[in-house]
Amino acid sequence: MPETISSSQTVANADLSSRMTAAVVAGLLGAFFLFGVAFAQPDVLHNAAHDMRHAVAFPCH
Repeated sequence: MPETISSSQTVANADLSSRMTAAVVAGLLGAFFLFGVAFAQPDVLHNAAHDMRHAVAFPCH
């Protein structure tokens, strides 16, 4: 019986670990986007949005 308990605890710890890793990566990616946009020049943002509109075939002009 102790083997079953230890294996289920290992699975629970692995699940928690993978969720924490995903949360940290998502937080870092969000911070990167937030600060990247905050410090970017307006023409750079416009050009990026313009290129994305062309990439998805959305008419923009």
